[in-house]
Amino acid sequence: MTMLALTPSAARRVAAIAAKQGKPAILRLAVDGGGCAGFQYKFGLAEAIDADDSVAEQDGVRLVVDPVSLDLVQGAEVDFVESLGGAAFKVANPNAASGCGCGTSFSV
Repeated sequence: MTMLALTPSAARRVAAIAAKQGKPAILRLAVDGGGCAGFQYKFGLAEAIDADDSVAEQDGVRLVVDPVSLDLVQGAEVDFVESLGGAAFKVANPNAASGCGCGTSFSV
């Protein structure tokens, strides 16, 4: 069973950002307490993959999540969406009971 998924759109965006910054194409998704709904998503480029990370791969780009965050985002899909409101990574999280308008915060 795939625990995480990265869409082709998100993979392209990560690859472009990583190439610009001269870093590996590894996107780290973490969950922190806070935000307007209790938890918030944090994204960043990773230099390396830790031994206990869960990894999903799409078109040579890897999405990594630490074990603590994985409990909250298992089965989630990360997409990159461009709209009139701007461009951002979005998480479709089946574990989120509710979210908020900003799209970066959720509750379980």
